[in-house]
Amino acid sequence: MSESYLSRGLDYYKATMSQVEFEKIPDEIVTFELKNRGDNLLSEYCTPEELSLRLAEFRGGWKPEEVAYLASLRNQTRNDAQFSEEFLDYLVESDLPEVEVRLDELGELTVKTTGPAPLVTFWETVVMSEINEVYFRNKLASEGHSIDELYKEGDRRLSDKIALLRDRPDIVFSDFGTRRRFSYEWQRHVITRVATELPDNFAGTSNIYLAHELGIKPIGTFAHELPMIYAAIADSRGESPLSGHNKVLQDWDEVYDGDLSTALTDTFGSEFFFTDFTPEQAKSWKALRHDSGDPFEFGDRVIQFYEESQIDPQEKTIVFSDGLDIDMIIKLADYFKGKIHVMFGWGTTLTNDLGIKTNNIVMKSVGVGETPTVKLSDVDGKHTGPEQLIERYIAEKQRVIALGARAWREVSNQESPIMMDVA
Repeated sequence: MSESYLSRGLDYYKATMSQVEFEKIPDEIVTFELKNRGDNLLSEYCTPEELSLRLAEFRGGWKPEEVAYLASLRNQTRNDAQFSEEFLDYLVESDLPEVEVRLDELGELTVKTTGPAPLVTFWETVVMSEINEVYFRNKLASEGHSIDELYKEGDRRLSDKIALLRDRPDIVFSDFGTRRRFSYEWQRHVITRVATELPDNFAGTSNIYLAHELGIKPIGTFAHELPMIYAAIADSRGESPLSGHNKVLQDWDEVYDGDLSTALTDTFGSEFFFTDFTPEQAKSWKALRHDSGDPFEFGDRVIQFYEESQIDPQEKTIVFSDGLDIDMIIKLADYFKGKIHVMFGWGTTLTNDLGIKTNNIVMKSVGVGETPTVKLSDVDGKHTGPEQLIERYIAEKQRVIALGARAWREVSNQESPIMMDVA
């Protein structure tokens, strides 16, 4: 396949979220922006001109061959097509929104794109993976490093990980490394090795193209993007923005009917999640995903939550996916053994561990129409959004936890608590 195939830089969760957005919020206009969390300048090795040329290759969107693969996937609950014909036709017929790439006043690379929610979503992982591709290639050339020597070091590190996991069939992981990979070529090499050498451990890959090409299960559900967008939509309507959180879970279940039932817990703080997650949802959803805060404390809280809900924790799964390395994976597997099932979404240290400093970049939804989005991390200081709006979300979150979800929803049906002064 040509390098311009969109799915080489796409995680599966972008397609699954896009279908929900297509069916439920097709006309909402969403903006995504790149943020560099590191202390390096991306623009030192990735210019706006070079990145723009690469991204232009993807403006045409999905090719028929890629969509044909999506059409072959089955819903595990209904045993029918995972993606509807209407949605797949939409993908084939639609171009992606334009992308603005430039330098800011500090000389750093900026990327911004605005468009319909079901289409603009695809730029996130494509932009991030393409930046890395350009950045590391140019950095190596500038510093005179040998790619062969770098790959040799990467293979040595990968072999050490494989050796540790070969005797641990209880540790099951998926590749979550598309966004921050060193390159497509290296990700393909890593996934080929782990699929071949760790068949009992390796559950699948988030990369759509590699899942198709290598005959591996595609892995993914939804990310922070969806509840952030739904919250902004509710806010724009004068409703409590946090009412959007459970609406995501309801819409997701309507579309996938119990399949892909892994809920992300930290968009507005995990304690809010445990308050908002209904008893019926706790029983029917199969797994919870951890993505910020202390993973051991989170896991203990999940077990407590299920026990208080009269649910056997060993019937459920935690998916850990926050900045994992091999040591943390082993520690978590050992700690929760016999308590609850665990799986791991392994990203940067799987697909970008070659002895060269990695980039710390994200590309998030920052607004729906004129309404900004907010994310409340489980880590203090890592909230995103306008400061005043963050404070309003925090106050509303505290209100939900204090009242309980049922009482809070009753109040929300009568008035918009986000507009009230909250002590």
